[in-house]
Amino acid sequence: MVFCLVDDLFFSIKIKTAAQLVNAEVYFERSGENTLETIRAKRPHLVVFDLDSVKLRPIETVAALKADPELRWLQTLGFVSHVHADTIAAARAAGIDQVLARSAFADRLATILTSGAKEA
Repeated sequence: MVFCLVDDLFFSIKIKTAAQLVNAEVYFERSGENTLETIRAKRPHLVVFDLDSVKLRPIETVAALKADPELRWLQTLGFVSHVHADTIAAARAAGIDQVLARSAFADRLATILTSGAKEA
């Protein structure tokens, strides 16, 4: 299962549509409340972050996830506008595993969802 911390409606629809096409299970978190507890309960194999989201505080969440001994093994992937170099640097400093430009994320979405939905 792929856990998506995404509040951008456009990307939510893109992810949901691609997930249906490749038969991948996806869960969307849009509130940012109790995110780590929800991740523990859902037990995803990949956590996807919209790094441009202000509401969901993705950088803080990545840092908290990677600091948690029970969750740090989870694969994390963030997508961001390519012009936000400071956000990319902050995500990497927080411990995110992979950062993609929004366009690259959209282009590779089916592959990302397929690999992220597999058992680890």
